[in-house]
Amino acid sequence: MKFCAVICELDPFHNGHKYLFEKIREAGYAHILCIMSGNFTQRGEAAVFHKLIRARHAVENGADAVIELPAAFSVSPAELFARGAVHILSSLENVEALAFGCEEGDASKFLHAANALSREDEAFRRALKSGLHDGTSYIRARNAAVLEADPALDENFLSTPNNILGIEYCRALLAEKSGILPLPILRAGAMHGDRTANETLSSSTAIRGLMERSGDREKKLLRSNLPETVYRDAILFRPISYKRAALLALLRSGREAALAPDCSEGLENRLLSLAKANPDYDLLVKKSVTKRYTRSRIKRILMQNFLGIRRSDVQGYLSSPLYLKTLAVREEHAEELLASLSGPMPLIARKNDCTLLMGDALACFQTDLRANDLYNALTGTYTNEFLTLFV
Repeated sequence: MKFCAVICELDPFHNGHKYLFEKIREAGYAHILCIMSGNFTQRGEAAVFHKLIRARHAVENGADAVIELPAAFSVSPAELFARGAVHILSSLENVEALAFGCEEGDASKFLHAANALSREDEAFRRALKSGLHDGTSYIRARNAAVLEADPALDENFLSTPNNILGIEYCRALLAEKSGILPLPILRAGAMHGDRTANETLSSSTAIRGLMERSGDREKKLLRSNLPETVYRDAILFRPISYKRAALLALLRSGREAALAPDCSEGLENRLLSLAKANPDYDLLVKKSVTKRYTRSRIKRILMQNFLGIRRSDVQGYLSSPLYLKTLAVREEHAEELLASLSGPMPLIARKNDCTLLMGDALACFQTDLRANDLYNALTGTYTNEFLTLFV
């Protein structure tokens, strides 16, 4: 059984994700494997639904199996997010392609950009250092450096949100020397981060905004943007209170926050000072944002610190065999699907499977366990970490 993989958050699953699955089928791939973030996301927030609920939504609406992207990668910057997922997917002989939404471009253009960004010769490093010295964000400084070295690339292609991730997926495929083929699929409907809800194809950002309100108009738009199985859960949604916990964690950890993957150059001192003087999460984030340090980066640092994720640990995980943690599988072909996921990295489907883990793999999985416990505490619920859903 061969798969086309999708690296995703599905926070929540919506019509755009269903469209992506349909395009994968049209491209000739019969089976879809999702590697999905757990209970915390790359934007530095708790997911709107528990990972098992989101995994169920995926299988109910077209995926064949969902495995978990470890928390150490799911709350890291784009490069580590992509590299962690591809590191796991590349261990599977049965994954043939990696599909991702994009604003524009074909596979060759993404691979060209990935190669250009991976060269990092002396001229590139000088240009990057100069851009960072001027206070530019890392992505902008990096893009300026590679455009200077390779005029064949264009800035808009390198800068749009989905293309940024697509390029990072291709860079990760090259770094892992993977045989998996990139499959870019043109995004339909709203663009990434668009806060305005459309009739049928809105962004995840807009849909989360609708879920936080409860008027008749919002419910109508939710119904038209979500598959029915997701809508039934969405109208029961209750916001998850995480912000105070993040502040407490920052004040408790102190300068250890400097060890978070996104933290650099003494930024932890600024965050700590602001947290003491302004014990309000939203105000802290607002006052911390600069041209160089974006809102999403600040929120990720706070999330990484809250979960106890350290830069050196994440780097170590990338050079180690890890594991595949199953979340949901299509019941109709469960035995064959699980057999197709077997490989050099152990499959974790039951508690006893943890005895197969050691070293970095065990440490990485313990971070997942901690993240699940913290999510349970935030939501006031209990969910068994070792449960696999057969849908």
